[in-house]
Amino acid sequence: MLDRFLSFFGFIGERAIAAVWRLGFAARFFGMLLLLSGSSFRRVNLTLREVYFSGVMSLIIIMVSGLFVGMVLGLQGYDTLARYGSEEALGVLVALSLVRELGPVVAGLLFASRAGSAITAEIGLMKATEQLDAMDMMAVNPIARVVAPRFWGGVLSMPLLAALFSAMGVLGGYLVGVVMIGTDSGSFWGQMQASVDFQRDILNGVIKSVVFGIAVSWIAVFEGYDSDATAEGVSRATTRTVVTSSLAILGLDFILTSLMFRG
Repeated sequence: MLDRFLSFFGFIGERAIAAVWRLGFAARFFGMLLLLSGSSFRRVNLTLREVYFSGVMSLIIIMVSGLFVGMVLGLQGYDTLARYGSEEALGVLVALSLVRELGPVVAGLLFASRAGSAITAEIGLMKATEQLDAMDMMAVNPIARVVAPRFWGGVLSMPLLAALFSAMGVLGGYLVGVVMIGTDSGSFWGQMQASVDFQRDILNGVIKSVVFGIAVSWIAVFEGYDSDATAEGVSRATTRTVVTSSLAILGLDFILTSLMFRG
């Protein structure tokens, strides 16, 4: 019994040490990534290609998801506001819900699922097929040539996708609230414009989306670069990217919300 007890705590200790060691390696990797990012800005075509891959190729899922999320908010919000005779505030409810919270968070989760997993799989396959080792042998740093453009492409794409998600969500709320249900259009837009503050609402949502973009892109490139050079290793790395990114987004969302709106 004592041996099992000791082995259990030994297993927990080993996992904790491994987690701390990997976190430190990820931090060193992030620092080196920032130091070697100069080529990404000197050769803009590399970063723009990754912006297209991470951003433009994610437009369909972002736009359709934002539209339906906004439509659901319109239905649920109208039903709730109608109980208190405040149907005219539907635009405020939809806009604040999307700009402050749902836009950055849901767009971040979709971005991690679509673009983050693809980035990890791409870098992992390059490692498995020894392309990264070949670059190293030719005196081409793989972090500067392969990793950095994908990182900055994701960082630049994420705020734009979150803004588009929020815009499509507001459109969905308008279609349901005004076109389908019949709420006054002037009240919908007028109260929204009067109640949504640029600094407190829109700017805070942009900050969230930038932080989520950095976190997801960092996790995606690190997991791909650190994956085992096998098909199974790439598969596990892709799964870790989606899971870790989702948890990071939700945890960072709580921290940022508590800092931004505590007053």
